[in-house]
Amino acid sequence: MIILVGGEKGGSGKSCLAQNVAVFLTIECGASVIMVDCDPQRTTSDWIQARNNNSNLASINCVQLYGKIRNDLLSLEQHYDFVIVDCGGQDNLALRASMSVASHVLMPLRPKRRDLKTVSHMDDIVATCMMINPNMRASFVITQCPSLPNQANRIIEAKEVCKTYDINVLDAITYSRNIYDDSEESGLSVMETDPKSKAADEIRTIACEMLQAASATEIRKRLTKKQMDKLRGNYGTGGSQEKRYAV
Repeated sequence: MIILVGGEKGGSGKSCLAQNVAVFLTIECGASVIMVDCDPQRTTSDWIQARNNNSNLASINCVQLYGKIRNDLLSLEQHYDFVIVDCGGQDNLALRASMSVASHVLMPLRPKRRDLKTVSHMDDIVATCMMINPNMRASFVITQCPSLPNQANRIIEAKEVCKTYDINVLDAITYSRNIYDDSEESGLSVMETDPKSKAADEIRTIACEMLQAASATEIRKRLTKKQMDKLRGNYGTGGSQEKRYAV
């Protein structure tokens, strides 16, 4: 399964979201995950490097790919449960190439006017890519929301703007919390910094809603079933070949 975290607006927390979802799927769902960094700023690559310096953390592989990466992603998908693509904040070839093969596309937006101005263009890009990849499930997610009660209307209004387009909008959101920045600087996720924190729950909720699962346990069961089905398929193929050769 290929998950793209991307969008046209920079600064909306794409890398942070991709990194935390990757750790959630690795440590809580038992998935094999590889991250693909398409951002020239190398935010995710630097995070992985910091992470690899700590032997106590679960290992996550990462590669850097740019441009026409469609075939590269399809190749990686054969070897991992999840390929998580972190694209920079711009409309480029890597973004569109990823959308052409992605199972899920997650587009973070802050509840700010300059972020919401990009919704129309992203809707056009999604519509174009769905001609090639009709099974893609694209979703907007509102991130870095203000936590003050008197700012709640900004979050509601941002969701309403997104809902005027034919793209799903997640109910789950993230709030602006220091733990996200503090974790990233150390190569950690919020689940590793404080698994009981509100930020950790935000990531779990976003990932599960995106994958249409009730919990990490359900995702883990899906992966186990998929692996068992694959083993049965391989065994069945081998058995039929053995029988044919015997005849």
